[in-house]
Amino acid sequence: MKRRPAVIALLLAAVVAGALAWAAFAPIRSASHDALFEIPKGTWARRMAGEKAEILPDTITLVLGVNDVLLLRNSDTVPQIFGPVLIMPGQDSACRSSRRASIPSPAPRTPAAR
Repeated sequence: MKRRPAVIALLLAAVVAGALAWAAFAPIRSASHDALFEIPKGTWARRMAGEKAEILPDTITLVLGVNDVLLLRNSDTVPQIFGPVLIMPGQDSACRSSRRASIPSPAPRTPAAR
């Protein structure tokens, strides 16, 4: 009878270890593959007034299979440039990541700010 608590503890430890192993190997699910960054309305006007309007973080991390699409939405009233891409007012620009890479994010600029 002294072995019974040890057996129960061992079974409980095995169940916990199995649950942790399953959680470690379970696929990560995401409702959307998009990492959305929005250029808010009035950004160009604030920049022209001399305000430093930061839109994007210094580093953008995309995870393959989880959020591997960089989606830029221009809600401003003027076109915005992100690297080589011109995003017109009210439009989105999507860039899908298909491999691991580290790319510095260029700061969006307005055509007038060039």
